[in-house]
Amino acid sequence: MNTLLLSALDAKTPAIAAELIRQGELVAIPTETVYGLGADGLNEAAVAKIFEAKGRPQDNPLILHIWDASQMEQFCHDIPKAAYDLAKAFWPGPLTMVLPARQIVPRRTTGGLDTVALRCPDNAVTREIIRLSGVPIAAPSANISGKPSTTTAQHVLHDHDGKIAAVVDGGPCRVGVESTIVDLTEDRPRLLRPGGITPEQLIAVLGDLVVDKAVTAQIDKDAVVKAPGMKYRHYAPSEPVVIVAGSREKAAAYIHRHFTPGDRVLCFEEELPLYADCNPLSYGQEADANTLSAGLFAALRELDDPRIHQVYARCPVGGGVAYAVQNRLKKAAAFHIVDAEVEE
Repeated sequence: MNTLLLSALDAKTPAIAAELIRQGELVAIPTETVYGLGADGLNEAAVAKIFEAKGRPQDNPLILHIWDASQMEQFCHDIPKAAYDLAKAFWPGPLTMVLPARQIVPRRTTGGLDTVALRCPDNAVTREIIRLSGVPIAAPSANISGKPSTTTAQHVLHDHDGKIAAVVDGGPCRVGVESTIVDLTEDRPRLLRPGGITPEQLIAVLGDLVVDKAVTAQIDKDAVVKAPGMKYRHYAPSEPVVIVAGSREKAAAYIHRHFTPGDRVLCFEEELPLYADCNPLSYGQEADANTLSAGLFAALRELDDPRIHQVYARCPVGGGVAYAVQNRLKKAAAFHIVDAEVEE
């Protein structure tokens, strides 16, 4: 298959991409978070292609992308007021809501569940593709399952060139980590995955928020999950990743004691001088978590190299967007964290 590279700046692109979606093909689409591997979310055969292309477990639900909040009622029922409040506050934007699914949504899309994850992305070209296609687009991140997510069209081509119909090149993704996911089907709103919309922002609208244990720890492989990114090892390069927590000085001392030829260090830009002899790679500024979220996956993809033995990673602390970066790095490290303040 010849994979088309379509420019988001070309006025013809939305119509071309929409027609491919209607034909049941896979099209990688840009969003403000990461690139998605898109297909007609109501077409089971098309959705099956997503799982095949990614090597994705069948019980891992997909996110259904819509072009406007008014479409919620087409695909969901018993929608709580909280969903409308969140849509008004954050859509289009990096927020996904889990809601009761109507029968029109195939169980293949929902991972076999009676709920569906729904979002309206903050990318005008992608929303126009959805609108012109006339169907919601199911679109998980456009990486090989388990690997670091795709934040440029070149990342997508690296993973899928010749395997999918087209990639819409919208440039680097602004947010750089997948959307926040909140479950609104229980008595209390539950955060299933942190992202560009922070827990603090959610609480300001909802007044309440429970954090699912999948956010802070590895959950059982047999657990039933309502959203992507909760159960399986995600975002990881091929080699082991170890997060080194603690002060700059203690962390640097720990890494220098354990560093061996073939290892790499993933650190903040401000820390590069501390690791000058350790082949360091910066993924952003500790003082600006937005740079960390935008740069994380590009850095992890660069580190996905069989010649590397192990990666020592520095992780931000605190809330806001830093909380989402923490989540992705901990998932990449399979929650392997060393506290340099106490470890020798």
